[in-house]
Amino acid sequence: MVVCGDDGLAHRLAAELRGVYEEQVTLVVPPAQRTTRAPAVERARAVSAALLDRMVSAAVGRASGNGGGNGGGNGGESTGRERTLTADEPSEVVLAEAGVAQAAALALVYEDDETNIRAALTARRLNPRLRLVLRLYNWRLGQHIEELLDQTAALAAAADGTAGLGDASTTVLSDADTAAPALVASAVAGTTKVVQTEGLLLRAVDRPPPGPGQAADPGLATLALLSPTLNDPSAMDGSETGGENEPQLLPDAAAVRAASGRGTVVLEQVSYTVPPASASAGLGRGVVPPFTSLFSRRLRLSLAGLAGCVLALAVALWLVTGIHPLGALYLTLLDLFAIDDPAIGASTGRQVLQLLSGLVGLLLLPVLLAAVLEALGTFRSASALRKPPRGMSGHVVLLGLGKIGTRVLKRLRELNIPVVCVESGPEARGLALARRLRVPVVLGDVTQEGVLEAAKIHRANALLAVTSSDTTNLEAVLYARALRPDLRVVLRLYDDDFSTAVFRTLRAAHPQALTRSRSVSHLAAPAFAGAMLGRQILGAIPVERRVLLFAAVRVGDHPQLAGKTVAEAFRAGAWRVLALDPTGSCVPAGSEPAGGAGPASQTGSRPAEAGQGESGLVWNLPDTYVLGDEDRVVLAATRRGMAELLRRRTRRQEGP
Repeated sequence: MVVCGDDGLAHRLAAELRGVYEEQVTLVVPPAQRTTRAPAVERARAVSAALLDRMVSAAVGRASGNGGGNGGGNGGESTGRERTLTADEPSEVVLAEAGVAQAAALALVYEDDETNIRAALTARRLNPRLRLVLRLYNWRLGQHIEELLDQTAALAAAADGTAGLGDASTTVLSDADTAAPALVASAVAGTTKVVQTEGLLLRAVDRPPPGPGQAADPGLATLALLSPTLNDPSAMDGSETGGENEPQLLPDAAAVRAASGRGTVVLEQVSYTVPPASASAGLGRGVVPPFTSLFSRRLRLSLAGLAGCVLALAVALWLVTGIHPLGALYLTLLDLFAIDDPAIGASTGRQVLQLLSGLVGLLLLPVLLAAVLEALGTFRSASALRKPPRGMSGHVVLLGLGKIGTRVLKRLRELNIPVVCVESGPEARGLALARRLRVPVVLGDVTQEGVLEAAKIHRANALLAVTSSDTTNLEAVLYARALRPDLRVVLRLYDDDFSTAVFRTLRAAHPQALTRSRSVSHLAAPAFAGAMLGRQILGAIPVERRVLLFAAVRVGDHPQLAGKTVAEAFRAGAWRVLALDPTGSCVPAGSEPAGGAGPASQTGSRPAEAGQGESGLVWNLPDTYVLGDEDRVVLAATRRGMAELLRRRTRRQEGP
């Protein structure tokens, strides 16, 4: 395996492949002397990188050279199963030195999309049979690149006389898309954990411990038992040392029955779903503002008052002169607009009403002018940033509109959760989305006094700090807690060790408030590692400080599943089959054998007693159902469990 990158995700992914999947890894990173960020951000990342190096020192070695120029490699260190190279960029020379021509898979996880695309095109030329995993933020461009690289691999396979892509598949992932649902679920009370990809919807929810004498509702399946130490302010969010205080992933029925006083994570829904039209249509909302937003409340009241005066004058004219009501209204409007029709020779009452109508007409002129100017200003500012309304409350304050912040904002609005964004720079990536969604934005340095107050932090439900600087996120959270000690806070931190330390401190200092610290690389690395090993990781959900993976697999590729019943295939703490996919829609073509899959086996025929979705997805499988070789299933797995499934498949294929 070859991993190329320039931030914490590359190191985390290399450690994941080496420590969990026991793969031989070559890591390509820039020289330590290269500076690509602003000084303040670079210092913050340097502190976090030092912590990360201590955490994965057994797996990741640091190169000792100064780094070559022009994309050339500079040699590297080898520590057991891992070799580290330093290079300014993944040029053809560097990729060749990293062994791409002989590698099974290559992950390109640079922050810059163009760098990843350029390296992917070069790598596909060096090794047409290489499995590629790209980190791209632009998902639409990623789809085209994926099709292009897969077509190149297919043409190379046809030239070699082999059919199909085999292992030469291309997978495009985004760490922002992977981490955003977990960040949102941590920030919003009552939000379920959702994994949604290519129409497949998996929904899980946290449930509190049942009361005395009550049985916990297992839903479709109990995915995890939460840590009993969650109510202890001095404890961390789940123990990392093992034992009774740690969360239990994929427990068996006996463990669920024996657990008392522990919350659970249960699966509520497994189905196919079409993305709601409102989610995509919401991106265009705000281009034409609603009518009520054209005029301010004060101006609308003024217009209503003038209309009432006109009606009152018309009624008075009708009563004084006895003419038809419509005629009275017509004469009133003539007087109002100063059309020459003097009431000479008319009664005194008629003359007085004419004078009053003229006076109201004079008052109407500035109101009409204000209405026109206000409407023009509203249309002109339809593409401008909104300010937080004066009485706004119950919202989420989102700090940072970079890659992660933009995805989090989109997710929050899909859930119809009110948001106020805070961004320091007017050129941030997510400001265009905030403008289209008409989300209030406060421009300013969040570390300066008054910025969080402008975002109505004192009336907010939660604070979500996802800027690219650890120190900025931490400072903002500490300042917000000084204003609101009971505020729910979630902060994104670069390094998982630092994230754990911050969580412990904040939890101890504010035991009554909910605190969550999340590392994006920790949430995203399992999906990238699974893709490098040829599996489609549908998504991941955080369970305290652990990660539970959902994957689509073909049963015949894994002897732990083939020919066994659902009950026999279930291994507590490792994996669990959740649903049967008879159509194979969840399993990517690149993960099938080169010869393709045959028809469904008789052993794995669809059980009549199982639940079935509208599109053929079979869930709630009975324990007696026998899994056939050609069955395709959706399963939940721990990181270790997924690693065991993939390692055994590799050994089986390499065996005699």
